[in-house]
Amino acid sequence: MEIFYGHIEDGGMMSLPEQESAHCVRVLRHRAGDTVYIIDGEGTMYECRIMNDSPKGVEAQIIASHEGWGSHPYHLTAACCPTKNNERYEWFVEKAIEMGVDRIVPVIGSRSERRVFNTDRVRRIALSAVKQSLKSRIPDIDEPVSMSDFLAGGLGDALGLIAVCYEPKNAEGQVVPRVHISEALSRSDNRRVVVLVGPEGDFSPEEASAAIAAGYIPVNIGTSRLRTETAGMLAVASVYLSKF
Repeated sequence: MEIFYGHIEDGGMMSLPEQESAHCVRVLRHRAGDTVYIIDGEGTMYECRIMNDSPKGVEAQIIASHEGWGSHPYHLTAACCPTKNNERYEWFVEKAIEMGVDRIVPVIGSRSERRVFNTDRVRRIALSAVKQSLKSRIPDIDEPVSMSDFLAGGLGDALGLIAVCYEPKNAEGQVVPRVHISEALSRSDNRRVVVLVGPEGDFSPEEASAAIAAGYIPVNIGTSRLRTETAGMLAVASVYLSKF
């Protein structure tokens, strides 16, 4: 099933941007009269009939719409620190979207080795992953934000989890035992989840303490020492398997 990304126009029409149009017409050789499937990036998939097969701007008549196509019954924010190697983070973004994530936030921790983030490139990867995994909503890809600013934004009514490799302490200096992420998820029926995953050097004790004060539960993702992108992927997978 070939999926394209486009925009709704007046008169029950959808248009494809130039790159999508060229792929549709020049690569896949679709012509006027063909039926194609177009997502709007907001959660709806449209069955359409091509009316104008220009490689610079395909136009298609909407035949039917399917709201919530490829959706999942939870809302997940993956706040994962960028990795030193860009390709590893891009791999995480791709796999997280394939499983089901609604928002990805590149959080910059005090121990982060990478503080420059190509948001536009990651958004292009996100679109490709959405189409490949048969979803209709493109996750939000935030601009980089410091750990302190992210925590200041609050959890709202979401379940907050912070993955750390050690037993953190709260503001009073008391150890707060970690639980396995699957256990923390099973204890709550909340379908809004925020997961924090640190950089290669993990979150600092001060950052972990601040997260606990902000309402986050410290969790572990097993006994192995994991790379940042692996921990992020497994955290997303844990929510995917728990909340369906």
